[in-house]
Amino acid sequence: MRQRLLALKTPISITQCSSISALGTDANTVWENYKNETTFFQKKIFSEKEKWVSVISSETEQQLFELKKENPKYKYLDRTVLFSILASKNLIKDIDVSSKTIGINIGSSRGATQLFETHHQEFLETGKVKTRTSPTTTLGNISSWVAQELQSQGPVLSHSITCATALQSVINGVAWLQAGMAESFIVGGSEAPLTPFTIAQMEALKLYSKIEGDLPCESMNFSKKSNTLVLGEAASVCMLEKGVSEHTKAIISGIGYATEPLSHSISITTDAQCFQRSMTMALQNANLDSVDVVIMHAPGTVKGDLAEKNAIEKVFVTNAPFLTTNKWKIGHTFGASGAMSLEMALLMLQHQEVIHNPFYLQNNTPNTINHIMINAVGFGGNAVSIIVKNK
Repeated sequence: MRQRLLALKTPISITQCSSISALGTDANTVWENYKNETTFFQKKIFSEKEKWVSVISSETEQQLFELKKENPKYKYLDRTVLFSILASKNLIKDIDVSSKTIGINIGSSRGATQLFETHHQEFLETGKVKTRTSPTTTLGNISSWVAQELQSQGPVLSHSITCATALQSVINGVAWLQAGMAESFIVGGSEAPLTPFTIAQMEALKLYSKIEGDLPCESMNFSKKSNTLVLGEAASVCMLEKGVSEHTKAIISGIGYATEPLSHSISITTDAQCFQRSMTMALQNANLDSVDVVIMHAPGTVKGDLAEKNAIEKVFVTNAPFLTTNKWKIGHTFGASGAMSLEMALLMLQHQEVIHNPFYLQNNTPNTINHIMINAVGFGGNAVSIIVKNK
């Protein structure tokens, strides 16, 4: 199980983090919403069916409206792109980006979903599409438009590795910084998947929650009998920089990644071998035997949640860390989910307090939090594990 991964040559710091989700747009609000027992789900109609979803607030919608007023070109952009622009603007509001070579890698599982569906429907009805259809529905326009907004100078890339997208962007940023090809890197994910076609895809896979009540997503309920995935929209981005400074919020001490053979397009082994390998690699990279907390991927599916827990038990054996997740509160935000979990980790390190999950009660709450592992996995059996530690 042990995999060879060279140690990071230079410490990589996370110096800023910003997100947009149902939890809010500023760190204080996000933390307060994590601490309370409120969930952020509401029912909306998709193809004449009511479905639980997690949406951004009306205040954040107003911010998006103001963003489009500032730049007329933005009215043609997909919601996923607008999320990433707004999150990135908030990220660098106190930073002079003109003085550094800043790379950008903001990915998405689905990309410009809403705009693509709209243009495709127009094509089915008329046989024609608008001039801007192609450039505004490519995956690359997420990072490209952020670069345009920030007027940054540096490498610009986007990618999709399904639900592991955001954490893979962290690994990409680390690699570019270690190679000396940028001074800073903005990494993360953005997703606006609340469309009839996307919801229908999850229903076809029999993953979507049918539970009534305030807790429709039973993420980390390891005894549930049915799948309880609920989709949410969000964007989350972080600034990575080489070395440690007064601005350092946390240090990336370990990274791990792995895939596993598939028997089905969405399958995962019962003990999540990909997670076992990614977690083991991250621990080896950080020179650790355990961590204080693991923020699980745990999308709320029967097999996915339990397989990840089995993998954690095999890797950590008797030295079990505290387990948590945020999907029971905001749902699964696909390509943004790993970055949302990373932000959650930074807040727990800062406040030295864990966020409990109502479906999985534990008696091993750590007195101090020094190391947190964040997991993500997506269709294709690809897993990523990141360890962050206090400065």
